[in-house]
Amino acid sequence: MTPAAEGLKSLGPAEALALHHACNDAVHVAKSDGELLRAGKASLFILTHTRWPRLGALAARRPFIWLVELGYWILARNRMLFSRVMFKKPS
Repeated sequence: MTPAAEGLKSLGPAEALALHHACNDAVHVAKSDGELLRAGKASLFILTHTRWPRLGALAARRPFIWLVELGYWILARNRMLFSRVMFKKPS
């Protein structure tokens, strides 16, 4: 079992509940070394390990990481608005 899985299994009930509620607000990634990434950094981790490693690596550097986190914060706080605008039902 990976250290991330071991770390998540060792959470107490209160910590697990807090993580559950935090996952409602932002995407989370548990790395194999046990580190837990959230929001923009988690998105960049996924980007780096999929099709766009160079873009993810570039965006993870200052000052770009600040823009990524700001963009993620705006998007996360306005999910309903973005979903209505971007995913309209076909007429």
